[in-house]
Amino acid sequence: MTNITDSTFNEVLANNSVCVFDFSATWCGPCKKIAPIMEELYEEYKGKVFVGKIDVDENPEATEQFGIRNVPTIIFFKNGELQQDRIIGATDKNSLERKINELL
Repeated sequence: MTNITDSTFNEVLANNSVCVFDFSATWCGPCKKIAPIMEELYEEYKGKVFVGKIDVDENPEATEQFGIRNVPTIIFFKNGELQQDRIIGATDKNSLERKINELL
């Protein structure tokens, strides 16, 4: 999975029609729990969906811009537009796949 930074965020968003961003932190237990799921989604949707991770401690601009207050928080974009649904906290793979498939 690709690590996104404040400086690469807009470029990634502009170059991909569907994006899934996992806002997380290295110290976060639930973030560690969903990390393997996010890796699986990255592999399974490669070429169709961009799946990336954003460390909230290292990237305060994106974290603040999207109002991230809890980690993990997963946000979705389609054609550069932030989608209303966001997932806060650990979740299962089926829930993430369902949301991604809605965007395709």
